Amino acid sequence: QVQLAESGGGLVQAGGSLRLSCAASGRTFSSYTMGWFRQAPGKEREFVAAITWSGDITYYENSVKGRFTISRDNAKNTVYLQMNSLKPEDTAVYYCAATRKYGSRWDYEYDFWGQGTQVTVSS
Repeated sequence: QVQLAESGGGLVQAGGSLRLSCAASGRTFSSYTMGWFRQAPGKEREFVAAITWSGDITYYENSVKGRFTISRDNAKNTVYLQMNSLKPEDTAVYYCAATRKYGSRWDYEYDFWGQGTQVTVSS
């Protein structure tokens, strides 16, 4: 069992930056691929980024490539999402999630989810 708790969301102007953190409980954190997803009002949840258990491979949704960076610190049981050059269309609730499926970008393959953190980007 893995419990996840996101933090770091907030209100930022377009062009600004935020760093999201996701703290995980459990001794097996390092064996999970970790992902970030987001859901905007009236839209379906979508994949943002994922990182494999060792941190050596990352995946990004096309619209965030070059702006967002996912990373993890297995010693701290924490995964991060650095978001730069934020745009109003990045406004959403951001969720972190854990899966044993290597490098998955499909939300149905993720077993554990945090409660989400709100990111609002003003124009």
